[in-house]
Amino acid sequence: MPELDVIAVLRETRLCEKLDDAALEVVAEVVEVVAYRPNQYLFHERAPRESVMLVAEGQVVVTHGIGQRPITLATLGHGAMLGERLLLGGPVHVASAYAQTPVTILCLSKAVLDQLAETHPAVHHQLVLVASDTLAERLDYSAARLAGAPATLPSGRYRDEHDLLGERQVPAEAYYGIQTLRALENFPISGTPISAYPFLLEALGCIKQAAARANSDLGLLPPDIAGAIIAAADEVRRGQWHDQFIVDVIQGGAGTSTNMNANEVIANRALELLGHPRGAYEFVHPLNHVNLSQSTNDVYPTAIKLALLFAITQLLEAMDELRAAFAGKADEFADVIKMGRTQLQDAVPMTLGQEFSTYGVMLGEDMDRLREAAHLCARSIWARQPLAPA
Repeated sequence: MPELDVIAVLRETRLCEKLDDAALEVVAEVVEVVAYRPNQYLFHERAPRESVMLVAEGQVVVTHGIGQRPITLATLGHGAMLGERLLLGGPVHVASAYAQTPVTILCLSKAVLDQLAETHPAVHHQLVLVASDTLAERLDYSAARLAGAPATLPSGRYRDEHDLLGERQVPAEAYYGIQTLRALENFPISGTPISAYPFLLEALGCIKQAAARANSDLGLLPPDIAGAIIAAADEVRRGQWHDQFIVDVIQGGAGTSTNMNANEVIANRALELLGHPRGAYEFVHPLNHVNLSQSTNDVYPTAIKLALLFAITQLLEAMDELRAAFAGKADEFADVIKMGRTQLQDAVPMTLGQEFSTYGVMLGEDMDRLREAAHLCARSIWARQPLAPA
């Protein structure tokens, strides 16, 4: 592994972006380089703050919640800043962070920061100013989340992207791009992002993966680009990067925003896999490569049908467990006599086992109807291929 260029990394972080070369040398001399394994925690919520951390390499996931299923706030990468409230006197962490991949961190400990304040007050003052600006941005993020609007935890770093309407700054850690950003601003309707429906995202990953395979077979995509898109789409299928799907579930454009959100996330992840920075669309483009030979009018309806198939499959498994439980209770209560009930009145006596048996039969009938619906849904996707009876 090549030796880490600490000054180059510092120069690319929000914390040190305004420091001159001399100040960067000062900071570089006192940082500690620390490596973390995948799934290893950098810090825990409510633990004392011990250092300001700058991500040099790898991906870090920030979560919130103790004693429950934690909520993922953000996935941060190269150049991101963590624990900056230590510069402002914040005593404890308000979130947790763990390494999603092998991670290299540049750490500025509390003791080092105190020393900087004494020996290089101008440098320390600049770090405090940047920490203050970043904290204000994260308060805006918290306000947006409390208001029900999807938002991305900012690292303080941005990249410039452009479309036909002009240029916009996109958070550097985001896998989505300018089209998703505009959709987020144009359709703040329900406050529920499409990430609330993981089967839909899994379906979108399937479609983008299949399209890349077909385009590669037809010679329309170079093998390296096709391979990166296929790998990135497969990660989406397996549940990665779902926090990057932030457009509102209710939107104008017949699903165009959802399709573009998927195109941009997969394109930027494919760029990373090829060794390029996010937003370098001259190498992998959301439309020209990821969406090649496709239209939202095809992608979105197909994704919804696939999502229904995935959801029905899972629902049938749960219903079958419940049906089997009712059947077991039917046997267990076969000798328990009770009054029947018809039209809210007492009726002919029956067993409690018969009642539970009926519940199981009703569930079985509903399962048959769901299988029929799934069969019809599949036929609408693969209309030219003969299917076995449901």
